[in-house]
Amino acid sequence: MLVFKFGGASVKDAAGIINLGKIVNKYSGTPLLIVVSAMGKTTNALEKLTDAYVNGSDELHPIFEEIKNYHYHLLEELFEAGHSVFDEVANTFVEIDWMIEDEPHDDYDFIYDQLVSVGELVSTRIVNAWLNQQGMVSKWLDVRGYIHTDNTYREGLVDWDKTRESIQKDIPYLLSKNIVVTQGFLGGTSENFTTTLGREGSDYTASIFAACLGAESVTTWKDVPGILNADPKYFNDTVKFDELSYQEAIEMTYYGASVIHPKTIKPLQNAGIPLMVKPFFEPDAAGTVIKQNAVNNFVKPVIIVKHDQALLSISTTDYSFISETHLSEIFGIFAATNIKVNVMEISALSFTACVDFYTERFEKVILILKESFKVRYNNDLTLMTIRHYTDPALAELTKGKTILLQQTNRNTVHRVFK
Repeated sequence: MLVFKFGGASVKDAAGIINLGKIVNKYSGTPLLIVVSAMGKTTNALEKLTDAYVNGSDELHPIFEEIKNYHYHLLEELFEAGHSVFDEVANTFVEIDWMIEDEPHDDYDFIYDQLVSVGELVSTRIVNAWLNQQGMVSKWLDVRGYIHTDNTYREGLVDWDKTRESIQKDIPYLLSKNIVVTQGFLGGTSENFTTTLGREGSDYTASIFAACLGAESVTTWKDVPGILNADPKYFNDTVKFDELSYQEAIEMTYYGASVIHPKTIKPLQNAGIPLMVKPFFEPDAAGTVIKQNAVNNFVKPVIIVKHDQALLSISTTDYSFISETHLSEIFGIFAATNIKVNVMEISALSFTACVDFYTERFEKVILILKESFKVRYNNDLTLMTIRHYTDPALAELTKGKTILLQQTNRNTVHRVFK
């Protein structure tokens, strides 16, 4: 069986959904599980909705109406009036109506997951209805009953034993009768609350299903020709990799390569399942395959740019050396507040860390750290990671930038700059 993942850019409009149907139809007769993200920029819009709800903004209802109108317009392009999918989508949006009528919960991350998850629930209703309308027998599946996580909202940790048992119990039979359409990015807790697996987590969802089902392969369909050495939005003359090893892909995604979620590769590597990244509008093109014994051919450096970074500088209040005890306390605080460290540096009197900047988490970690340490920080920074670098390329890429932290090893360079 095969697992396909379609991202938001692939299903942003009616033309995208029609093209998705054409791709799926090429694999008729093959057991196929399809993972779908929220449509277009819906996740971004739902994040704005979440902020408006938490902050009591007057923009709350206009934002919500804009989200609904975007989806209803798309429905009108694809389906005749009276089709059951109109009610299915409306009933899904009611989940937001119910929530925003009440006072916000104290935990921002909890609110985020309950609201933002609606994007995937709606998109999969529409995709499933379209496939059935085109004569492909398709079944909609609520992923929250199959991918089980803990209560770490916005970055749910998967309970692999429970997840594997649920998936293996039901899904093989369903695949023998139907195409299965389900949501990326989402999981469910034992209390039946929704969690998300981390931003852009639909790739990870696909790899979870593939690993549990022993899939032949996973294909993620993108608006790029495959995996490139750099993001074409920021760099010219990018080159595509025909293949990459699991190890290289893990390194790239860990430091922020947005084409694949960082947790995607490990389940596939463990199961020996290849991951293919293929262009959505050229489905017969080769794309890039990630597999065990790939030949990595680095004709240009790999450049990974990660925005919205903060640089924390932590020192003791009595000017004593930073010891293992201090580091243990600091990392305990990071773990408790879900702060991810991308790059770090230790000197005699301070510990410096480049971390992803999420306002609520960052404010919380600063307050806790200040109970025991002196803390300084800069935000609105960028982390650039350059793998397989050359000295001329490095000089060109960092020219004119105010560098606040730099690290260099045999294969990789990190630069944190304004």
